[in-house]
Amino acid sequence: MEATAEKEYVKGGAFLIEECEASEVFTPEDFTDEHRMIDESSREFVDNEVVPQLEAMENHEWDIARDLVAKGGELGLFGANISEEYGGLDLDQVTGVIIAENMGRAGGFGTTYGAHSSIGLLPLLYFGSEELKNKYIPQIVSGEKVSAYCLSEAGSGSDALGAKTTAKLTEDGEHYVLNGEKMWISNGGFADYYIVFAKVDGEKKKFSAFMVERSDNCRPGAEEHKMGIKSSSTTPLILSDAKVPVGNLIGEVGDGAKIAFNILNVGRFKLGASVTGGAKLAIDQAVKYANEREQFKTKISQFGAIKSKIAEMTVQTWVSESITYRTVGMIDELIGDGADGDKKLRSIEEYAVESSINKVFCSEVLDFVVDEMVQIFGGYGYSAEYPAEKAYRDSRINRIFEGTNEINRMLIPGMLLKRAMKGELGLLKAATALQDEILTPQMSFDEDTGLLSTEFKLAANAKKVALMVLGSAAQKFMADIKDQQEVLIGCADIIMQAYAMETACLRAKKIAENQGEEAAAKFVDAAGVFCNDATQRVESTAKNTLAGFAEGDELRMMLAALKRFTKNNNPINTIAARQRIADGLIEANGYNF
Repeated sequence: MEATAEKEYVKGGAFLIEECEASEVFTPEDFTDEHRMIDESSREFVDNEVVPQLEAMENHEWDIARDLVAKGGELGLFGANISEEYGGLDLDQVTGVIIAENMGRAGGFGTTYGAHSSIGLLPLLYFGSEELKNKYIPQIVSGEKVSAYCLSEAGSGSDALGAKTTAKLTEDGEHYVLNGEKMWISNGGFADYYIVFAKVDGEKKKFSAFMVERSDNCRPGAEEHKMGIKSSSTTPLILSDAKVPVGNLIGEVGDGAKIAFNILNVGRFKLGASVTGGAKLAIDQAVKYANEREQFKTKISQFGAIKSKIAEMTVQTWVSESITYRTVGMIDELIGDGADGDKKLRSIEEYAVESSINKVFCSEVLDFVVDEMVQIFGGYGYSAEYPAEKAYRDSRINRIFEGTNEINRMLIPGMLLKRAMKGELGLLKAATALQDEILTPQMSFDEDTGLLSTEFKLAANAKKVALMVLGSAAQKFMADIKDQQEVLIGCADIIMQAYAMETACLRAKKIAENQGEEAAAKFVDAAGVFCNDATQRVESTAKNTLAGFAEGDELRMMLAALKRFTKNNNPINTIAARQRIADGLIEANGYNF
């Protein structure tokens, strides 16, 4: 076991300073027969069992939601990553991500699924005592009981430690008494169990987590009237002298922050998968509609403007899928075989940067896709009689879930710098080498004409831009960089584009190596289009960010380097590439990537 833990692995965040071979990246093309079987069964469950009931659940018929949770439990959908001793299947993290992706097709029930099987379960799995695990996890995994996660409060959204809910130990030392009100509780209206975060004795340093059973003293408030995901229950949770046995403390007193933030890492990479599933469904529905709708005696799918939309929706979604599975593949590689809960959690935490990238990038792709879906449907896109309206409403919450995208954007460069200062990541050495390159540029005689050679160079240069901007900002602001939110957000956007560019190239190349260049043609097109446009986004973001903190000769030097790094001597015909991508979907009458 120790030997496995010590083996070489790709460190979290190392993509920014290290090269990677296509063969080293996990992609959906690597699914095993078992993965494909679970993919098929979970999709059939959503399409055949959940989707027909969404309208009823939008009308808050929660008995149906509970029945669906029970059916999902019978299929093993909640226990894919849970060990067999607690009623799970003990499968890899990829399997859990596959299920999460298909649940992204389930509207608000996807939120029910995530709240129950992820954040409503994993604190117990990774931090609970054996007694708590044995008592509660099998019931949650089977779908017999429903769980919820209670962190936010009216006055503390992103500032979790600002919570005011309290827990006081009774004089006999047998119970904690909880008082307060939690907000935005998914599954709140029909959950049996609530994982509640509270401050013992009202002290911030004693922020802790408790497993609380529903009772008259621990009860949901009224359903929230939400913009979207109306087929999920969202309520406050009212705690009024709720007595909780001391054994229901999860972990130790003061472990609340550690529990909350570690579990959110899991939620983030799984949310990336879920929204990718939603984007695929939206594209599928948009293509079918475009193939049916006629204007000027022509199917609108034949118009160049519509083709361009379909293609860009597809490119962005394919890249979203690619980074999702690259990330979970690294997590599974680090976990290895026979790992215990602690090793699994540490492996997930190792890739916290990539998990935050997934969360932000993929949720914003979904928002882009459903917005374009509405546009393709035209006036009908605004009608509740058609699927675009609901998809548009449901998508918006994902930029708030699991830590807002703004919080995650600041976490991405912040975590990279923290790891660099601890010596866990060689960013400082790489930044010094890059500084030398900027000051003494070398003539390039690169004659590489291989598949995607231009795109790989653009991706490598995007990483250099990210390193240059982040390194320069860190050098200027030092410890105060944490207060430079606009600069951090700019750095994060460049880092995300670089990760996505490299991942797209690696996946397309891997498909070409394994299946031949003809089979990979549409993926090569997708990677080419994405890298071409992403380079322009990187240049614009970097220019504005650098101008925000540098000036004079320093700024001129970095802008000159930026111009060199973002120069594209071999631009592709993106119009033709998009037409080829769109034609493939139009001919297939749906999403076929």
